[in-house]
Amino acid sequence: MTVPPSRVQLPPGPWRTVLEALCARFPRIPESQWRERFLRGRVLDDAGAPLPLDAPYRPGAQVRYFREVAAEPALPGGEYVVHCDADLLVAFKPHYLPVAPTGAWVRETLLTRMVALTGNTELAPLHRLDRDTAGLVLFSARSASRGAYHALFRERRIRKFYRALAPALPELRFPLVHRGRLEAGEPFFRMREVEGEANSETVVDVLDRNGPTWTYRLQPVTGRKHQLRVHMAALGAPILHDRYYPQLQPQGPDDPARPLQLTACGLAFQDPLSGRLRRFGTEAGEDGNGH
Repeated sequence: MTVPPSRVQLPPGPWRTVLEALCARFPRIPESQWRERFLRGRVLDDAGAPLPLDAPYRPGAQVRYFREVAAEPALPGGEYVVHCDADLLVAFKPHYLPVAPTGAWVRETLLTRMVALTGNTELAPLHRLDRDTAGLVLFSARSASRGAYHALFRERRIRKFYRALAPALPELRFPLVHRGRLEAGEPFFRMREVEGEANSETVVDVLDRNGPTWTYRLQPVTGRKHQLRVHMAALGAPILHDRYYPQLQPQGPDDPARPLQLTACGLAFQDPLSGRLRRFGTEAGEDGNGH
């Protein structure tokens, strides 16, 4: 299976070579490992040409590199294509599958599987979902139009909808808007809500009030890390099977029988190229309007 290269933009700094900049950007990777990657042609410029070991550093330059993991366990399948055209691909990501190479995962990602399925090595995710979260991911299918679609997320011109199962909140009136200030917590991969000016916002509504567990419809206005998970926990209704919130659970293997009950089920936006309204939903029927 072909694994597409990762991309990084070199930050401003005092380095003389791309090698020095990469060593500073990724301090956990030994310099000897970077040198070996250069020598094997595994570090490329933005056009895809291998960079020499002494390639000069240039701030803001785009560099591609192939991530490598010695032992990578297989992850379950279940991904499928919702839509594909010349500019966009919309795919459904199953629980536990990363969107793109990260940490211990290089081959076992949605991006790698979509490249293998379509043969399109230009595919690039326009946004991310947590590994624990399932649902829709929007990919750019060609670099020429990528900037226009990236702007949808940067300028908050795309609506995203999620379904979540969580404890009932009969004392609250819905729909409601939850705002809070999110900052990095402990350990580093968790977030926390703190006092201060709000930097995150979510619209919360209820789809089904049957029993002690309700089905919620969540619309994030902002896109902070773990935003929906933290906001639901702050309301007193942590999403079912959440391993991080409100309390960090002991580390253990993924449990396919108890996935996080959070699914990205709808995307809606005005296409920046055609100007027409576009909606995409999961097989469960969400179309961006809640139907």
